[in-house]
Amino acid sequence: MLKQSLQQKQLQKLSPLQIQTIKLIELPLIQMEERIKKELEENPVLEEDTRLEDNETDGNEGENDEFSLEDYIGEGEADDGIPSYKLTTNNGSKTDNYQEYSTMANYTSLHQMLEEQLTVQYLNKREHILGSFIIGSIDSDGYLRRSLESITDDIAFKMGIEVSVDELAEILAVINTFDPSGVGARDLRECLIIQLKQKTQTRYVKMARFILTECFDDFSKKHYQKLTLKLNIDDETLKEVLKEILRLNPKPGSIYETLYTEQSQQIIPDFILETKNGEQELSLNTNILPSLKISKNYSDIIEDYHAKSDLTPEDKETLNFIRQKIDSAKWFIEAIRQRHHTMMRTMKAIIEFQHEYFKDGDETCLRPMILKDISTMTGYDIATISRVANSKYIQCDWGLFSLRYFFSNGIQTDTGEVSIREVKKIILEHIENEDKNAPMTDEELTQILQENGFNIARRTVAKYREKMNIPVARMRREFI
Repeated sequence: MLKQSLQQKQLQKLSPLQIQTIKLIELPLIQMEERIKKELEENPVLEEDTRLEDNETDGNEGENDEFSLEDYIGEGEADDGIPSYKLTTNNGSKTDNYQEYSTMANYTSLHQMLEEQLTVQYLNKREHILGSFIIGSIDSDGYLRRSLESITDDIAFKMGIEVSVDELAEILAVINTFDPSGVGARDLRECLIIQLKQKTQTRYVKMARFILTECFDDFSKKHYQKLTLKLNIDDETLKEVLKEILRLNPKPGSIYETLYTEQSQQIIPDFILETKNGEQELSLNTNILPSLKISKNYSDIIEDYHAKSDLTPEDKETLNFIRQKIDSAKWFIEAIRQRHHTMMRTMKAIIEFQHEYFKDGDETCLRPMILKDISTMTGYDIATISRVANSKYIQCDWGLFSLRYFFSNGIQTDTGEVSIREVKKIILEHIENEDKNAPMTDEELTQILQENGFNIARRTVAKYREKMNIPVARMRREFI
């Protein structure tokens, strides 16, 4: 017997401001500059603010505001009551001096980037080993073109580990969430679907997913009329849906081939940590970003229309158009402000958590830190922290570092948990100071670590040694 009942459900609906902020947080500095220029080109109401203000900001504006992206969930569109200070961005004049830092990125390849992300996942030791093996099978384009069956055979043969295809598939699903979006896909279709799943689920994105999952054959053969019938949409809507697909990256790994080559490259840091008068000062490096404001000309046009007693249909259409553009400009300017605030608050939490390290850059002082730690400190969700950390850099007195560098798992010791990096550094120091005629074996290194309170197995020591490209003891022996 069928029963009818009423249920109340609380749905989370993203406001335009929240969607804008999420998208901007993901962008590193250079892409952020391009995004602002694009908005200036597309929205005539926005214009660059060339005035030099006395109170130019370093990205700390709103630092006392209790803001989080989650605060905007369920809200409607932004109203006209936004304070005037939120209708301009002050990113620092483009005439200001700013420094570009020529340096090598901490990641030298796509695989190193993926390995670094693997270390911050909630996986056990076995899962980390299997994940690392899968990453090693991913090609330079970001695809996993080997079958999971063949990978299970290799793991059994090379590592003596019996693993099922289902277990590997679960770990691959975790890797599919890594940056760059779409990495680890088995084919183009899966690559594009993964990227769409990670985008904000707008109406067009959902339709794009449906096309790729249910109508891929029609899509690849450009049977557009069939697609409009199956989705029950018109041609203009289909164009917008197809734009979502065309924006995706068919070769997600290729960006890292460009960014992380063996040649040095220009990287402009998103954050700058400087020591001034014995005190450390953190700032956002926003000087290359154009400052924005709402054009007064369009505000005057709105006032002129309001002063009219009778508006023609054409007047009303023009008025609505300008209002929409002004609303869009307001959301964009406010989203930039919220982006700055979210990034600063996150970076300050990282510095606070890694307080000992940021005194002088001693790597051994790095504490094990995961995304959840910073999420708890800031009140932002883990996804927001991940967006801030991805592809962002901080310039310190001792070098330029990816924010991902500060996240790592740890090893349990008699006195607590320490970073894996600290263990690697201890191993390296002992090997550098060893008797070259009688190099230390992995067993001897393990014993030294255990005597110093590190609960670590010999095979783990061997793995860390291999990760540092240090050969086994017999290969390090110097013959006289």
